[in-house]
Amino acid sequence: MCLGVPGRVLSVDGMVAVVDFWGVRREVRLDVVDAPVAVGDYVLNHVGYAIRRIPAEEAQATLALYDELLAMQDAEDLMAADLRGELAATGAGS
Repeated sequence: MCLGVPGRVLSVDGMVAVVDFWGVRREVRLDVVDAPVAVGDYVLNHVGYAIRRIPAEEAQATLALYDELLAMQDAEDLMAADLRGELAATGAGS
């Protein structure tokens, strides 16, 4: 399974945005995103590409769910393990 990680857009320069993921800033490509992106928008990131713009309320709900998953101590929970892997790939889990 693959999870997208929501983040808030801090700046946009052409087809690249700087996005904040839990305090970690990463460049994200905007080539495949479904709508124009502006500073302050939330995007769903997967492997360095914004795959869609998401409403702030949805982003906050997703982030809250991810926080719950990260708090889980069950080492065998596949969803929590996948989330940890996605965060590690962005550097946000460090």
